[in-house]
Amino acid sequence: GNIFTQQPSYFSDLDETLPTVLQVFNNILHKCGLQCEGASAEPQKLEEKVSVTAGNMPLQELKDIVLYLCDTCTTLWAFLDVFPLACQTFQKHEFCYRLASFYELAIPELESAIKKRHYEDNSVFADLWRRISHSRKKMIEVFHILVNQVCLQPILE
Repeated sequence: GNIFTQQPSYFSDLDETLPTVLQVFNNILHKCGLQCEGASAEPQKLEEKVSVTAGNMPLQELKDIVLYLCDTCTTLWAFLDVFPLACQTFQKHEFCYRLASFYELAIPELESAIKKRHYEDNSVFADLWRRISHSRKKMIEVFHILVNQVCLQPILE
């Protein structure tokens, strides 16, 4: 059996956890100097004008962000892959919309920053590119699982 079938209260735990997962996307956007529309965006203080972008941040920070994103996307995908019933809970938080918005804002920005940067060591570029490509692939797969479970399955049943 599945842990959620034995413990229905885990659905409410998941429900409470999802804003934290969505916050991961907002944190990445914020670190890249991007603003997510539809996110509960607090107005920026004037002296807090963000001048850091994915393109000009230190390499270590770019690496950290790409690694963080890769881990997050892989974990989300693995979770929904083994437990598609969680999709309904994800959708309550407008997850498809938020994921698509994040993808559109962050992925082109990060890919461009990775491509344009000068590397002492080409293996660093190769690793970053592999991870951002993997992240993109997993985000698309997560989106597919969600759309399949929330929109297509109910029609077929």
